[in-house]
Amino acid sequence: MSILPGGTGVSVLGVRHHGPGSARAVRQELERLRPDAILIEGPPEADPLVTLAPELEPPVALLAHVPGAPTRAAFWPFAAFSPEWQAILYGTAAGIPVRFCDLPAAHSLAEDEERAEERDEERAEDEERGATPGLRADPIGSLAAAAGYDDPERWWEDVVEHRGDTPFEVIAEAMAAVREGYEPDGREARREAYMRKTLREALKQGYGRIAVICGAWHVPALTGPLPPAAKDNAILRGLPKVKAELTWVPWTYGRLASWSGYGAGITSPGWYHHLFGAPDRPVERWLTAAAAVLREEGLAVSSAHVIESVRLAHSLAALRGRPLAGLGEVTEAARAVLCEGDDLAVELIQRHMVVGDRLGQVTDGTPMVPLQRDLRDQQRRLRLKPEALDREIDLDLRKPLDLDRSHLLHRLGLLGVEWGTLGESRGKGTFRETWGLRWRPEHDLALIEQAALGTTVAGAAAQRAADLAATDRTALADLTSLVEQCLLADLPQALPEVLAALSARAALDTDVTHLMAALPAMVRAHRYGDVRGTSAEGLAAIVRSMLERICVGLPVAVTGLDDDAAAGLLKHVDAVQAAVALLETDGAGEASPRSRWLVTLRGVSDRQDLHGLIEGRLTRILLDAGELDDPGDRMARAMSRGQVPARAAAWVEGFLAGGGLLLVHDPRLLSLVDGWLTGLSGGQFTDVLPLLRRTFGGFAAPERRAIGERVRSAGSAGREGEQDVDGRRAAVAVATVLAILGKETG
Repeated sequence: MSILPGGTGVSVLGVRHHGPGSARAVRQELERLRPDAILIEGPPEADPLVTLAPELEPPVALLAHVPGAPTRAAFWPFAAFSPEWQAILYGTAAGIPVRFCDLPAAHSLAEDEERAEERDEERAEDEERGATPGLRADPIGSLAAAAGYDDPERWWEDVVEHRGDTPFEVIAEAMAAVREGYEPDGREARREAYMRKTLREALKQGYGRIAVICGAWHVPALTGPLPPAAKDNAILRGLPKVKAELTWVPWTYGRLASWSGYGAGITSPGWYHHLFGAPDRPVERWLTAAAAVLREEGLAVSSAHVIESVRLAHSLAALRGRPLAGLGEVTEAARAVLCEGDDLAVELIQRHMVVGDRLGQVTDGTPMVPLQRDLRDQQRRLRLKPEALDREIDLDLRKPLDLDRSHLLHRLGLLGVEWGTLGESRGKGTFRETWGLRWRPEHDLALIEQAALGTTVAGAAAQRAADLAATDRTALADLTSLVEQCLLADLPQALPEVLAALSARAALDTDVTHLMAALPAMVRAHRYGDVRGTSAEGLAAIVRSMLERICVGLPVAVTGLDDDAAAGLLKHVDAVQAAVALLETDGAGEASPRSRWLVTLRGVSDRQDLHGLIEGRLTRILLDAGELDDPGDRMARAMSRGQVPARAAAWVEGFLAGGGLLLVHDPRLLSLVDGWLTGLSGGQFTDVLPLLRRTFGGFAAPERRAIGERVRSAGSAGREGEQDVDGRRAAVAVATVLAILGKETG
């Protein structure tokens, strides 16, 4: 408690954000003080949102963002065990005004672009005056080190979280000692100046008992004699300002954990939630819950395991001089007894309990953009509940509900809301999809960023597709992928613009590799459109036009290629080959896309100036398609002694890229490869060995084994001469086989 001039009482409660012990102590202290106003560290623009807090389910966060500037946003997260959250709940329940007193988001967001440079300047100033850089960022760590602790989290647990009450006066004195000789500047000075300004305004309004809940580091700046108001006003004068909008959004415990990328200084939100919710016998309750988690995963954990692990945790705490077993002790006890030393089982407890997968909820009364409300309505209609944990769902697109779910997830993907990640379907056919779902808090920010595109998810996704199509920087392959996305998302209203842009871009693009890269997505889009019953008029015509231009340009594209260029073109050839196989053969002869493509490949494969890799691959494609009757002759020419060994090896690599079983089933081709290899000199074999390793290393182990056995059997037979066959004895067996086949012997 500090008494300001005039006998006014101001209580500044220094806390650590997201501390369960601090949260309980703040609630108890407020009930004792019975203040008539509460000030909380946070953006003052959120004052109108405070009344919504009792209806929310934490963890939640205040989101501040600048409309039209997606990178300028900030979050202020709250959990049930956050002292600030408990102060808000107390104030709203008691009818006490609750206000935020930190620097407004309108200023802090405007400063974001300048902060990196400012931090560098502050660090340099610290070093010049002999201060410890980074001290302001971790005062708890400084106090822990002074107390002889190497772990700030453990010190805070012992001193605060495991106590029945929080010694606010002691914390204030400790912070004053840490800040002795320290003069804040830059952003921190502005924040504390605004806190004091808000405190003065509350006093002027006649509030006699004011409680301030802020980070422990700021307590010395708000207690004792305050600096003159004019000095603080000078610090705040001329600050940059932007238009900021604020709302509540769901948050997750994963985002509270520092390892997940949000530096909130708390690595174990699930543990802190447990400490806040179970003040009596927390160790026993925690280890019982851990045993339940392991049992759900099929691990055998008995009551005896739980009892012994509790004993071990308490024994470890006593040996280490701790007032209560902390997270370290219960984790070691669980590892040794419940998990029997299995690190995977410990990781299971870590993921489900120490961090947790809790996702907060906001009510329909929370300010939202129309796009967010539409998504909430669709989530209810489609029974897709957003969750913080990873979840996998299988969709059967023949079912209306699953088809609508697929449309929604694809539409959100177009908007940059990656709630679902499309995986490899376990079922066969194009009517199944497998999605991995996980909701993240930043998805709400992405929806707000896209709010200007439309009021519904479908409308916004269609507008997003149209905007991408109208951009000159969109590559041809990206346009074809966009067509595919429109069909998967069921956005027929966007297709005409996208197809028109695609047709215009394809007509002007003279690079055949661009066309080859774009064709597979177009063919898939055409196929998915048929499977899903989505009309895509003009799509087939564009596919045929692109394929025709590819066929015309390919003979030129294969000329004069080095090894890297040949490898790159080969990927495009394989992709087009796979795409053409999906097209219906609605015509006969050269009229069908497949025939037109194969005729082109046949003409190119007969050229003498091809790179060995390309020639070998084209030969294999034509052979598999039944378009060649002389593969052995072609291989013999490619591997003749007149050819450079490196080119012959490249030819083999291209030819066998489709798999090595062909050598198992065709003795002549195997003999050609074997003869070519055995005819190489030692130096030549060393030169081509990397290519051969890459070629044969890509085969499955059974294929390599079968090829080796064929070579061994052929070698033992071929090099010793063919075995003599007794025609008289063989005639009996031949006659029997012919009789079985129903043929007469001649």
